[in-house]
Amino acid sequence: MNKTLIGRRVALAASLALVGGSAWAAWPEREVQMVVNYGAGGNTDVASRELARAMAAELGKPVVVTNRPGALGTLAPAWLTSQQPDGYTLGVVTYSAVAITPLLMKVPYKTDDFTYVGAFGRYRYGVVVKASSPYRTLQDLVEAGKRKPVFFGAPSAPNNLAMFDLARVSGAKFEQVSYKSGNDTVVALLSGQVEVIVQNPSDVMAQIEAGELRILASASPVRWPEFPDVPTMKEAGYDVEIDSWLGLAVPKGTPQDVVARLEGAMIAASRNPAMVQAFKRIGVDPAGIPGAQYRDMALTGYERTKASVEASPIPSIAQ
Repeated sequence: MNKTLIGRRVALAASLALVGGSAWAAWPEREVQMVVNYGAGGNTDVASRELARAMAAELGKPVVVTNRPGALGTLAPAWLTSQQPDGYTLGVVTYSAVAITPLLMKVPYKTDDFTYVGAFGRYRYGVVVKASSPYRTLQDLVEAGKRKPVFFGAPSAPNNLAMFDLARVSGAKFEQVSYKSGNDTVVALLSGQVEVIVQNPSDVMAQIEAGELRILASASPVRWPEFPDVPTMKEAGYDVEIDSWLGLAVPKGTPQDVVARLEGAMIAASRNPAMVQAFKRIGVDPAGIPGAQYRDMALTGYERTKASVEASPIPSIAQ
């Protein structure tokens, strides 16, 4: 490195030290890009666009959403790690992309390769059967699985982990039939290809309300507010739960003042009435979880999911 360049860097460091926290006081000075790791129209995209609108009101600058889907939601987080750490590019880093999928396939990043801004939403999952099914409780389903294999449909993890964990703790046998999407999985259940599925509210609410499907239990740590009398799997006596979150992150090295500004805007946005109502319509629970806490959740979730994957028949090519 030449002496001129070294001198410039020393001068810049000195000037920043003199002004202290005011170096980023005017941030943001232009629009912020929010990169979503799934395609347009899905729950992650819809929720992220609602967040972007609410955050723009807090930041005073537009938050522009772009989609970079691919590789089960890991393409965008991988791209994010190589961007400028100036806060103008943030990514939707879902829980599955950092705590689940890296256990199933090779990805060019680790769970701790980001600076987390926080979590802004929580997905819910439910164990669902046809309304005409003989299984009226989770125990009915387990007892059937002890007599013969019960086939379930799932597009990917963590949906399938709920059933494999249930098999492990109960002694029942459940066999997976894989589908490309949540919609395909619901169609498979309605057509009798499978006997049970584990899906999100947006995938099954309409059919449950129409009397075509029935929810046996919440596979999440919390009950569904739409069905407060339906227990969680743990409450039904089986030590099983799956969780997944919508989170934000920025490249490592982003100034702490900028991260704090983004975190504050995200938490404030999570209380925005319009955003709360929009999330309710798609069955996602709004959240305002700080970045440090979401980081800990991702790291802990990675270890917990690792144990579930290793105990399941799910193939993994991850290192």
